[in-house]
Amino acid sequence: MNQYLAITSRGLENLLAEELEQLGASSVKAVNAGVRFRADEKTLYTCCLWSRTASRFILVLSEFAVRDDMDLYLGATAINWPEYFSENKRIVVDFNGTNNEIRNSQYGALKVKDAIVDRFVKADLARPSIDREQPDLRIHMRLSREQGLLGIDMVGSGLHQRGYRTEAGAAPLRETNAAALVKKSGWTFDKPLLDPMCGSGTLLIEAAMMAAQVAPGLKRKRWGFESLRSFKREDWMEVHAEVTFKSKKGPANCESRFFGFDNDRRVLETAKANARRAGVGDLIQFELADAADLTRPEGFEEGVIICNPPYGERLGTTPGLIALYTQLGVQLKTQFKGSVASIYSGSDELLSCLRMRAESTYKLRNGALDCVMKTYQITARGEVTTSQDGQQVAAPVADVAPEFSNRLRKNIKKLEKWAKQQSIECYRLYDADLPEYNVAIDRYAEQIVIQEYAPPKTVPEEKARRRLLDVVRATITVTGVNANNVVLKTREKQKGTSQYQKLGEAKRFMQVQEYGVKLEVNLQDYLDTGLFLDHRYTRKMLGEKAKGKDFLNLFAYTGTATVHAAVGGAKSTATVDMSKTYLAWAERNMKLNGKVGRQHQFIHADCLKWLSEEKGQYDLIFIDPPTFSNSKRMEDTFDVQRDHIKLMTDLKRLLRPNGEIVFSNNKRHFKMDMEQLDVLGMKAQNITNRSIPMDFERNKHIHNCWIITHKEG
Repeated sequence: MNQYLAITSRGLENLLAEELEQLGASSVKAVNAGVRFRADEKTLYTCCLWSRTASRFILVLSEFAVRDDMDLYLGATAINWPEYFSENKRIVVDFNGTNNEIRNSQYGALKVKDAIVDRFVKADLARPSIDREQPDLRIHMRLSREQGLLGIDMVGSGLHQRGYRTEAGAAPLRETNAAALVKKSGWTFDKPLLDPMCGSGTLLIEAAMMAAQVAPGLKRKRWGFESLRSFKREDWMEVHAEVTFKSKKGPANCESRFFGFDNDRRVLETAKANARRAGVGDLIQFELADAADLTRPEGFEEGVIICNPPYGERLGTTPGLIALYTQLGVQLKTQFKGSVASIYSGSDELLSCLRMRAESTYKLRNGALDCVMKTYQITARGEVTTSQDGQQVAAPVADVAPEFSNRLRKNIKKLEKWAKQQSIECYRLYDADLPEYNVAIDRYAEQIVIQEYAPPKTVPEEKARRRLLDVVRATITVTGVNANNVVLKTREKQKGTSQYQKLGEAKRFMQVQEYGVKLEVNLQDYLDTGLFLDHRYTRKMLGEKAKGKDFLNLFAYTGTATVHAAVGGAKSTATVDMSKTYLAWAERNMKLNGKVGRQHQFIHADCLKWLSEEKGQYDLIFIDPPTFSNSKRMEDTFDVQRDHIKLMTDLKRLLRPNGEIVFSNNKRHFKMDMEQLDVLGMKAQNITNRSIPMDFERNKHIHNCWIITHKEG
């Protein structure tokens, strides 16, 4: 009997050990990411054909200490390779692991290859050729610290490649992992099995193959062991014939029922084709349906629901996923009472949105991602009521984050009527009202933007993320907005122009209205949206003051103040910013409102440098500089507290005798230097209180705003 190592994913070792014992292997012992066992050739052939959770079987030839590359070479050359295969076989070396001396797996593979070739040369035989694409044999070397294991791969390409899946969905699950999840789900052949988000059908196909006793390795065309001198063709043909007969007989006798749903018609067709190739096409009922509207199919009584819903690595996908998991939980509890649900996900927080208590937890990585499958007994205690038409529906459940939900409802009730009276579509619904829920929530017509402020370092990351998911869930519920119209962003305190940080390239622009003015916003691609909501009253005031005047907008961003001035009847406008992107955005905003022509200038420049050199005259100037900037595109740093008098000195030169400067900034506790302003021959009126709109009234320091004019006489 030979010594073998069966390789599998971490977490599947015990499952594979049980499987190999049932297939006749002896001396079975689970090790890290594998199982050691002994078997004769016929048993090995049987394991190769029937194993559902092994990815490879390695014939162990030698185990030896590897302290350096010389140990590696000597250990590999000590094996009599010509005894195992002939020189006309094409080989490749797979090297896994490193240690302090062998730090590169490619280098390790090269040393093993050299040892094999040298052993053939010393025996006066031709050198076997190296073929990385289609080798006859794969040599397997595993290095763990200073211990090496060297052998020959009995399989070739991984056993997860069953041959039935030619294409898959967006996030395919390995067939070996899918089989493990089915086994761990608690499903047995006498129960129906349903996957509400089946994708390419892998979970259901693996389950159907188990129930129908279809061997997963039967469709494989080539095996590594066929290229060995020890290959016993008669034994192999005998085992293969037995397995083929049993597998063909299985589907006809299978009484298990399988149901697969997906909302993507193209992916569903792929699933059907995969099932046909696997030989179980007649056993699975595939239908086009959305998991959010999942209902119990006819013939499904107290069965098992299994699925691998999307869980997304990007935070921006979270709102839609929260809604998906939440609604899936509702449908499971209302439609499948008495059944069992096993849900596999990479996000424990999203699983919490199901609002069910798990009976068991099974950890299994999906590639590089840590994932978990939780199994739930669906009892729906107090979760189901009967509607007037006799249908079962979800009973009202307690609010997620009830304190936050109540505050948000209160704010909406207060603000919706006010916004309608103001003729505005964009306003703040919530601004860190409660310390535990440190977010800002803004409405942009039918869209919601949730911005998370960076939590204090004293709050654990896991707790902060859980609170954020609670906020998203509650916001979707309270506002009634479609989850796909909710945008989630994380922001920290910004310095200088970093507030305009770009996040993506989706270019998803939308139009909104403010006091009859049309403006373009982008909710996804930038940290800010193109519209500062707290400056709404200031823009309105500029529009009312601008009629017949020459208007200048400095640090203009997307030019929203310019638009209000132009719509208000400004004779001319000049919009200055050092970003070409935002100037182009400003020009689009003007065109939306029919404001085009030579009287409207868009100037790409460093505002401070331009201001020091400009000789034009203006009646109305709006300036909203950054609190601090050290942008490489500016000649010097800028600090609004330190430099505001220098700023006013330049602005005075451009301001006509009866003109006004509207000066705003976001520096908390900003102090206007009244003495120096007086020396300059100017005066300032603080209008901050009347420039802050109602939706920002609890944050009196969101900005400060001043009207500055020449002193009389």
